[in-house]
Amino acid sequence: MRKICKNIAHLRHLKGISQEGMAEQLGITRSRLSSWEEHRAAPPIEMLITLSDYFSLSIDSLVKIDLTKVQDLRDLLKIGGNRILFPVMVDQDSNDLVELVPLKASAGYLTGYSDETFIEELPRISLPYAVHGKYRGFPIKGDSMPPLETGAYVIGKYVEDLKDIKDGDTYVVLTQNEGLVYKRLYNTMESDGTIQFHSDNKAYLPYHIRAEDIFEVWHFVCSINPSDSQVTDLIYTAIQDIQTNLANMRLTSTTLS
Repeated sequence: MRKICKNIAHLRHLKGISQEGMAEQLGITRSRLSSWEEHRAAPPIEMLITLSDYFSLSIDSLVKIDLTKVQDLRDLLKIGGNRILFPVMVDQDSNDLVELVPLKASAGYLTGYSDETFIEELPRISLPYAVHGKYRGFPIKGDSMPPLETGAYVIGKYVEDLKDIKDGDTYVVLTQNEGLVYKRLYNTMESDGTIQFHSDNKAYLPYHIRAEDIFEVWHFVCSINPSDSQVTDLIYTAIQDIQTNLANMRLTSTTLS
């Protein structure tokens, strides 16, 4: 009971609303709300449902998790109709750490994406520049989005609303039937209620998925591709090629003379 009572008071403060104002919105008396916040009583099950809808939080999160460590409602991701707590961990420079979904774990991501324990157990990495917000890394499989290939990772920033999808940008998307996919998206919800999925490899045909079958969307931020050459390596190789070509030209010129 103690967690739910503390959570109600804390979430009310985060919303910036008084007890009287919240009680009026819930259709209860101020004294009843006060009794919950002061641990003198616990809300009954029907009120738990009401509170879940009011705060857009799952009942499990309200009852089982200490939400007092959340200092900003934006630290809660919206999954379906509810928000779920995903603690943001930081490195020694206070930059947010990025959760990485290993290839083996990606197979279970469809069932684990809304499980706090599953997410908390994911390994975390830091990026070589400051990031603030909700980021996650996903493994790439297949050859539909060159130059990325199997073994690469895409780091994405969480997109809360499908309306924020930018036509032609690339995203990692969790869908009901396909699980995790990385594609170039086009928003056609207004015309037919779907999102268009396009591959950069034209051997793969575009397809569309209904908005209600899309569970998560992560906007491409950067990629980690083991096959990428370092810029210095590319310059060094280019210089070597030029030197080789010059040497061959001199050799040809000497032979002709």
